[in-house]
Amino acid sequence: MSEQINSSKAPEPVGLYPHARRVGNLLFLSGVGPRERGTKKIPGVELDEQGKIVSYDIAAQCHSVFKNVKAILEDAGSSWTKIVDVTVFLTNMKDDFPIYNKLWAEYFSENPPCRTTLEINCLPTPIAIELKVIATID
Repeated sequence: MSEQINSSKAPEPVGLYPHARRVGNLLFLSGVGPRERGTKKIPGVELDEQGKIVSYDIAAQCHSVFKNVKAILEDAGSSWTKIVDVTVFLTNMKDDFPIYNKLWAEYFSENPPCRTTLEINCLPTPIAIELKVIATID
């Protein structure tokens, strides 16, 4: 048995999937990006007329994606401290990893979860980071 969970605070999914799914005492989050709820605005991203990225601020995107993950976790009845595993997708490992890694250390200063970081060539929306999270839930 599993239960679908959707947050009222996180950005709407860009496809047919829930924000999270609970199975037993585990919570599996769908990929979470930095977009703001109710809008297509992505913090720190400047787009041209064709919707292509002109510039972006990876720090602003990191803060926003962490905020979105936290909102989903809390709406599901879990919390930031219950994250056990994170897969991070970056579109520019060389330039963005040092900033992301520094911010990661600030957000997870105590008892950090397991983490895998991958570089991919693009994401479904014009973002530079997406997180796939597994957490526990009581």
